Amino acid sequence: MSEGGNTVGLDTPARLAVDALLDDPKTRIIVCCGAGGVGKTTTAAALGVRAAERGRKVVVLTIDPARRLAQSMGIDSLDNTPRKVAGVGGGVGGGGGELHAMMLDMKRTFDEIVESHADGERARAILANPFYQSLSAGFAGTQEYMAMEKLGQLRSKDDWDLIVVDTPPSRSALDFLDAPKRLGSFLDGKFIRVLMAPAKVGGRAGMKFLNVGMSMMTGTLSKLMGASLLKDVQTFVAAMDTMFGGFRTRADATFRLLQAPGTAFLVVAAPEPDALREAAYFVERLAAERMPLAGLVLNRVHGSDAARLSAERALAAAENLEEGGIVDQESGKAGLREAADDGSPGVDGAPQTSGEPDAPDPHHTDDARAVTEVDEITAGLLRLHAERMQVIAREQRTRDRFTSLHPEVAVAQVAALPGDVHDLAGLRAIGERLAAGVPAGT
Repeated sequence: MSEGGNTVGLDTPARLAVDALLDDPKTRIIVCCGAGGVGKTTTAAALGVRAAERGRKVVVLTIDPARRLAQSMGIDSLDNTPRKVAGVGGGVGGGGGELHAMMLDMKRTFDEIVESHADGERARAILANPFYQSLSAGFAGTQEYMAMEKLGQLRSKDDWDLIVVDTPPSRSALDFLDAPKRLGSFLDGKFIRVLMAPAKVGGRAGMKFLNVGMSMMTGTLSKLMGASLLKDVQTFVAAMDTMFGGFRTRADATFRLLQAPGTAFLVVAAPEPDALREAAYFVERLAAERMPLAGLVLNRVHGSDAARLSAERALAAAENLEEGGIVDQESGKAGLREAADDGSPGVDGAPQTSGEPDAPDPHHTDDARAVTEVDEITAGLLRLHAERMQVIAREQRTRDRFTSLHPEVAVAQVAALPGDVHDLAGLRAIGERLAAGVPAGT
């Protein structure tokens, strides 16, 4: 069967309709997730640019420390405040779209939570606490939790038609879903409640409880953590007492937001076994969590406009050229000379005799050398084409394995660009490839 002018096999997945997704006013959040290094940041930025230029008011939230998003959008730097991107918007038919971009500042987001949920004196005590400073700057899972917090903040303001989220670069793409629960469990867990108990009892009774009931535990913790750190933790816990439930509540609320209609997950991958294996795990996890999956974006896919020339035929042609098997220029000219030496008539009708050998023709030598060089170049190009076709076949097999496991997942294949994306023109080019969904020659 045929789709959009391309021949589509029975095992070919449905094409992901990116423009329809971006244009749908019911789509309010798009989450780009996947393993590290597969192009999530570029995909998120390209979606933001395309949506804004199709008339939507968009904010792109990135958690990429490489700051490539700011550079590609012509912004000196991104921070925790959305900044408008110049030169993007207008919309199809004058729809008046806008693009804003921001980069998650993990510590600043944590500080904002403290400042908004604690009175001035308590907030200052928490912000100055050494354990809090360590926790907010790099505790395992904090970045992912704060990404969820910031997403919840952006959605609650209702200032944008569409929020595009670039999830954190993690060892595993699943960390984005797991870490908020882990941090919420830690802040609302038994360890914290035990440390909080003396502060809740208060006064001499609290001290007595601490000295008697927790003497063994605090002694062990002091050895593991150090007495100074343990004191910092207990001070932090006492100051944060009223806030712990809020972390779990907000994490749960944002988790429900990700499950709600209006949210769409795009799993981003490269056509490589490890990346697609990670993508398959993520697809299964999203289904288990009842989160809406829009489809798979397969980045950096290779194609060819000369796909009818197979790798095998290209290699055979290259070998023929290199071995002189197609045309033997010298043997052909030698054969003509031998025929003339047999006494056959010459140009004036008189028989030719061998006589002295003719002097080498410099023009003929140059022509032969030129033919040889052309053959070598042609053979090299044929070998390059064969390598390209082998890469295409390998990528196709890898994609087909994913498709056989998840035939229900719509796919947009994004053709590889010749260079890196570093400006708005590059992001627009990626957006066009996303919308097309199929690279050349496939």
